[in-house]
Amino acid sequence: MAHTEHIDSDAVHYNGASHAASHDDAPVVLTVSHVGKVFKLPTEQATGLKQVVINWTRGIKGFTEQRVLKDISFEVHQGDFFGIVGRNGSGKSTLLKLISGIYSPDEGGITSCGKLVPFIELGVGFNPELTGRENVYLNGALLGFDRHQIEAMYDDIVEFAELEDFMDQKLKNYSSGMQVRLAFSVAIKAQGDILVLDEVLAVGDEAFQRKCDNYFSEVLKDPTKTVILVTHDMGAIKKYCTKALMIDQGHVVALGDKESVAERYTLANLESQRKASIRKSAEHEGTGDYPNGLNHRCPVLRTFAESSVLCKSSDEFKFAVEYQFDEPGDFYLAIALHDIRRGGVSYDSGQKVFKMKKRGHQTVHFSLPLNIFNNGEFRLITSLRTPNPYDPLATDAVGVALDDNSCDFAIRDERNSDYALISDRALQLHMYD
Repeated sequence: MAHTEHIDSDAVHYNGASHAASHDDAPVVLTVSHVGKVFKLPTEQATGLKQVVINWTRGIKGFTEQRVLKDISFEVHQGDFFGIVGRNGSGKSTLLKLISGIYSPDEGGITSCGKLVPFIELGVGFNPELTGRENVYLNGALLGFDRHQIEAMYDDIVEFAELEDFMDQKLKNYSSGMQVRLAFSVAIKAQGDILVLDEVLAVGDEAFQRKCDNYFSEVLKDPTKTVILVTHDMGAIKKYCTKALMIDQGHVVALGDKESVAERYTLANLESQRKASIRKSAEHEGTGDYPNGLNHRCPVLRTFAESSVLCKSSDEFKFAVEYQFDEPGDFYLAIALHDIRRGGVSYDSGQKVFKMKKRGHQTVHFSLPLNIFNNGEFRLITSLRTPNPYDPLATDAVGVALDDNSCDFAIRDERNSDYALISDRALQLHMYD
């Protein structure tokens, strides 16, 4: 296993799921062994032989090396639904292109067993001047299938795409949704042993997505089918995948249990947002360039975490609000809790709950008990308010901490549901006669 010092030790132990564990005895169909990939980025162009010689004598290469992947190793067994996650720029798409044979590794090696069908971008290879039928045969040929194999798959592809009446029309006359349905149907109906997908689960309309969901549910039951999926959707990782891997800055940082990998990814995203919020707040301070929601009266207002942003229901989430307000008179902080996944405002502190005592540039601290909530992702948005001159019960917003000045956190607790907002441990219905 590559770079074990980077790997999340909690993520290499499986959670006892029988489906995932059963595949460990199945044959290995993909082996990635100590793979590295380097791209050469040009720094200056030599316009003639003389400049080439001058650059060579000065030790100027004319390019810099970008090491995208570093000593990546893992195995995929037959029947696995294997997820690969990572933040933008982590190297996951490069890894998928190496697996698909689009790139060659500079270090290490990749071996696969069986027919591998890659779909890195839906519709790549489609020709708008050809008919839908001709594009199916073209894509099949590009994937390495002969005409007889494509003919055997054709009816299934068309039926799944629900385009029976349009296959003899030119692709340029298809709507974007029809093109996506056809491309995705070719992808999943191609009779391959290993299907490689890059961010293609949420395609088509709601009805087509339900059909795709049913298809992948059936794939999970087929021990001969192997799927490798790159996605940012942690819901898809938890729903479909039997195992998962996370890459960060070219290294494997988590491998194994899909729940642990998904949590690691969520934590990395929230931590990155927190750092970006702090950095942007520092950049704006004193420049006269105000972030969204702020102004000269309230130039600083941000909400930031003081405890881990990945919490259990038994935790109290601790956070702070930094503000700057110099005007005389009363002013308040109001804090709203937004449910990112389900939508809506889950809680609002009220407009006059937190009356501030200190003016100027200050920081105040808060804690939020989480015991009533199920799993989810949440955002705290703070507003700084002053009394409304016409309504003694109302206040007016002077500034609002939006975007990077808001604070995101997530709840992940194995006792919780992912569906409703309120935990059934906090609220239960009772039936009576």
